Amino acid sequence: MINRKKPELLCPAGDWERLQLAVAYGADAVYLAGTSFGMRSFAGNFTPEELPKAVAYAHAHGVKAHVTVNIMPRNGEAAQLPAYLELLDDAGVDALILADLGAFQMAKQYAPHCERHISTQQSIGNYACAQAWFDLGAQRVVLARELSLAEIREIRAKVDPQLEIETFCHGAMCVSYSGRCLLSNYMTGRDSNRGACAQPCRYQYALMEEKRPGEYFPVFEDEQGTYILNSRDMCMIDHLDDLMDAGVDCLKIEGRAKSGYYAAIVTGAYRHVLDDVYAGRPVDLVWRDEVEHVSHRPYATGFFYGQPGQYTANGRYLRDWQICAVVEDCDSAGNAVLSLRNKFRTGDTVELVGPDCKPFSMTVPPMEDLEGGVLLEPKTPQSRFRMKLPKQVPALSFVRHAVELSAQD
Repeated sequence: MINRKKPELLCPAGDWERLQLAVAYGADAVYLAGTSFGMRSFAGNFTPEELPKAVAYAHAHGVKAHVTVNIMPRNGEAAQLPAYLELLDDAGVDALILADLGAFQMAKQYAPHCERHISTQQSIGNYACAQAWFDLGAQRVVLARELSLAEIREIRAKVDPQLEIETFCHGAMCVSYSGRCLLSNYMTGRDSNRGACAQPCRYQYALMEEKRPGEYFPVFEDEQGTYILNSRDMCMIDHLDDLMDAGVDCLKIEGRAKSGYYAAIVTGAYRHVLDDVYAGRPVDLVWRDEVEHVSHRPYATGFFYGQPGQYTANGRYLRDWQICAVVEDCDSAGNAVLSLRNKFRTGDTVELVGPDCKPFSMTVPPMEDLEGGVLLEPKTPQSRFRMKLPKQVPALSFVRHAVELSAQD
């Protein structure tokens, strides 16, 4: 019988804003990257000067900091790794997420105080491989996303009990095996295995005949259209019991390149549902519903319950909500200072949601600029203004409204 434990909730922190939001909304640990050696080169990331501050910020809030060092380095990059690993070790990083065997061995020498976790880029799909990494000194393996729950249970049963198992529970799924894809490199020159994927699998494609440039013909596989590269997003929020029963030590939310709003809302949703499920309480559906309030493709459970099969419906993103503003400060009477993200105006119906603050609706009252002037419609992005809220809400709460932003056929 597998000892049931409460998994660590590991959340994306692509830059300072997303770090602060993931921490505020309930992450147990965050994963981030420097400006080199990570698999998300367009996520914002942290400079060598910022990294120690980011780690210190996480630790000050009781949150662990994992840093990705998971590209497959070339010779020149390998020569630069020791100094970078020493920087991470000095910064107090809790764990390094590694994919290359050479980088893994360097980390033992140059970052001896950091745990070594094996990235999903290593495509660990069986107990022998997982155990081999443990025997080499890994504290944790991030399993391939192509595994079923039955396979995970078998791995857990057959590897050393001290080896931690991490698996993705939410976010984008790659159409290629464990992200090992050449399509981006071929089409755009951006190497997906070196942090620069252009995600061409998510483009909409048409057919053009060589001698008829500019004439585009739709491609149909059947009467429902074409779906050769159609991918859904993973969502396991309704199945956290099963993941815990499989012996998973860490649940990972994908999305370092996604927005701060995504990092906050998805983190908050999983935080509350995971706490309820582990405690044996009925899940508060208010929090479960929050994963529907971020931009996402249609949800699925990945490979956890077997081969997912071909998805034949529209795989475009669903975008039904937009951020209006972020609360910077709010007193006990509900007097708030906010920062504008998108236009809204007096009389609109909006929702507020925040860290441990359930979403609620309100009608926007007249607002004020910081000089006290009446403001019916703030228009300048990032501008600060005042608004009276029905009650006190935490800093970093969001004002949002329902709006149809999904792509239309």
